[in-house]
Amino acid sequence: MENEKVPFTTRSKSFFIQCKRVWHILRKPSKKEFETTAKISAIGILVIGAIGFLIAIIMSYIIK
Repeated sequence: MENEKVPFTTRSKSFFIQCKRVWHILRKPSKKEFETTAKISAIGILVIGAIGFLIAIIMSYIIK
């Protein structure tokens, strides 16, 4: 496949068609789905924060 330059109008039209397709299959999550997603996100944020905190503590001892 050659490296052809596709016009901006063609690319943008294709993008909006894909967005429209996704928009049509969207639905509001149930309360249980939302709570599960919120819990998993919170756990992920806490884990990343804890890892960053541990790295900061370890680096402070190494630098001293």
